[in-house]
Amino acid sequence: MYNNPMKKIKGLISLLRPELAMAAGICVLTGQVLALGGFPPLATALLGFFGGFALSASALVFNDVFDLEVDKINTPHRALPSGAVSPGEAVALGVGITLAGLAASAALGKITFILAIPFWFIGFLYNWRFKKSGLPGNLMVSASVAITFIFGAVSMGDAWNGVVWVFSGIAFCIDLGEEIAGDAMDMAGDRLLASRSIALRKGRPFALRITTVFWGIAILLSYVPVIMGWLGWTYGVPMTLANLLIVYFTFRLWHAPDSKSGVQAMRGVYLSATLGIAAFLLGLFVG
Repeated sequence: MYNNPMKKIKGLISLLRPELAMAAGICVLTGQVLALGGFPPLATALLGFFGGFALSASALVFNDVFDLEVDKINTPHRALPSGAVSPGEAVALGVGITLAGLAASAALGKITFILAIPFWFIGFLYNWRFKKSGLPGNLMVSASVAITFIFGAVSMGDAWNGVVWVFSGIAFCIDLGEEIAGDAMDMAGDRLLASRSIALRKGRPFALRITTVFWGIAILLSYVPVIMGWLGWTYGVPMTLANLLIVYFTFRLWHAPDSKSGVQAMRGVYLSATLGIAAFLLGLFVG
């Protein structure tokens, strides 16, 4: 079983979590588009996408390395605990994809490279020391999500683009709320791991109130581009629809009968926020 080349290749790919890493790459590309006001040159777009993809993927690979003992119990079918990929191979993959991401960042410019280093370090530090820390760990993950948009803007030489920073703030608030709510949905598992999550320390209702506050802030931030006159009704109308969906799924989260339903409601919020990204780009190009 362990010498099956296809099984090993599939295991290595699964460690990258390509769907999540691609999302990070798309966020970087979105930051480039927003900063430039149009699509960047193809080479720049590809470097930006790959840089975000690789740095995010490296964090996901090291996440599985550090979680190996826990995964042997909770998810023994995954690549590392199943033996499809050895710990040494996973570390080598993590190091390789890290270097590739940093190289892509360096190709985009000196400032982009400088920004990429703490971007990667935050993810590694979270996996190594802060996963069980509760709010500090939640903040580290959310900052890593938010910085992808700024990373894209920096690669276009427009680090202080107001629209990009607003959208980065929206992403931070949405993700932080989701992280806190996720802990509230997984209290049993976190209790076994001695996590210091807000839900375990203050209770599930308190954690969901904090989540609701951050999602509410994200909704308010989404109207800043309209108030500032950066974008018009072609952005404001679909964004309002997306915000209504966020409110709806927040209500469902509060009234979820079990953790599975709660996770589905959280996914609804995530998809609604994704719709907000599409609305943002629509407003940029049509408005």
